[in-house]
Amino acid sequence: MSVDTVSLTGWGRTAPTTAVRFRPRTHEEAAAAVRGRGPRGVIARGLGRSPGDAAQNAGGSVLDLTGLARIGGVDAAGAVRCDAGVSLERLLRVLLPLGWLPPVVPGTGRVTVGGAIASDLPGLDHRRSGSFARHVSALELLTADGEVRTVLPGTALFDATAGGLGLTGVVLGATLRLRRVPTALMSVSTERAEDLDDLLARFTAGGDRLPYASAWIDLMARGRAAGRGILTRGEHATPDMRPAHAGRTLLSPRSGGARGRFRLPGCPPVPGGLFGPAPAALYNEVRYRGAPRARTGELRPVGAFFHVADAYPDANLLYGRGGLVRYRFTVGYGQEETLHRVVRRIAGRRSPAVRAVLQRFGAADPGGLSFAAPGWSLALDLPAALPGLARFLDDVDEEVAAAGGRVCLAKDSRMRPEAAAAMYPGLAGFQELRARLDPTEAFRSDLSRRLGL
Repeated sequence: MSVDTVSLTGWGRTAPTTAVRFRPRTHEEAAAAVRGRGPRGVIARGLGRSPGDAAQNAGGSVLDLTGLARIGGVDAAGAVRCDAGVSLERLLRVLLPLGWLPPVVPGTGRVTVGGAIASDLPGLDHRRSGSFARHVSALELLTADGEVRTVLPGTALFDATAGGLGLTGVVLGATLRLRRVPTALMSVSTERAEDLDDLLARFTAGGDRLPYASAWIDLMARGRAAGRGILTRGEHATPDMRPAHAGRTLLSPRSGGARGRFRLPGCPPVPGGLFGPAPAALYNEVRYRGAPRARTGELRPVGAFFHVADAYPDANLLYGRGGLVRYRFTVGYGQEETLHRVVRRIAGRRSPAVRAVLQRFGAADPGGLSFAAPGWSLALDLPAALPGLARFLDDVDEEVAAAGGRVCLAKDSRMRPEAAAAMYPGLAGFQELRARLDPTEAFRSDLSRRLGL
């Protein structure tokens, strides 16, 4: 097991802190690192894709699990056991040629299985499938006493671990229930919406006939065009949909994986490394006008459809030295006016937002700190160096909380503890269980200290 001292940040590159990093290759080495932790505790870390500080531990230890990366065989029931350090991108490349897909595929493949469980990530079909941990049939959890437990769904420890941000223990491995897919292609429909009302109406008009759906919103547009966007929906293509020249691409890892790079249209690096209002508005205009008014039946590789965020792997560098703040919130159905107000406030402020993704969520997941709940979810990236950004987002937090909504903890880098307590009614129960299991607070992070988790 290698050990070094490093300065770490999240993908947003804000608030770096220094920790001792352990890189175990076995469960025994991971257990030894937990037993030998210092007074500042330890937190697990995967590929560092959390935009905030959930996988940092100032002055303490960080357990880098990327060395635990074994994938077992798929059994007859469509289940696979894999280590926590396996990336979803690699899992997809391995499983897709066999006709299987990970249970929930989020917007990036550069997140580990352990990270997906600790964040309880939702995918593009949350209304049908729920979040990632809903499809975990068992997990191996390294607890504060250095022991490895098998934890099953329906138990309090499982529910606390799903979305628990690594604070109940270290997920070392999991057994996932997979879904069968006919090809490595997606049949995709795209349509433009003139404003936010139009976009919401188009989202709901088709019901869930096409299971996967998300929309890009132009948060620079104002007036009548405020909230205009591009809605993308998809379903797994069947063999009869493939083009005649497709050949081996039906279940090919080359066609289905996200290893390749595909550049988003009109997305050049911005001079000076920072999206300002003018370049952001130009990019959004080009992107909106370049999208089809309506198109159906376009075939895309699975990886290119799901992992759009990986198209430009260094996008976080475009936000300048200060990095980026990712703000993701959800508000319930019937609270659309809150969504309208937030969109108008961002547009009116001329905040240079080029990444803004709207989704619909279904039934809430059982995790006490799981983010997804029935309603609308909006995720956006903003330069952290924007003047007055902290105060502005504090105000948005209050508006979201007043509407019964919540901000995603796994993405957060700046929320106040009182806001988190107001948004997550399950927080008190989570804290009580954690105090029983880990009275010495073996598992800590910069985020847990900042929010009092």
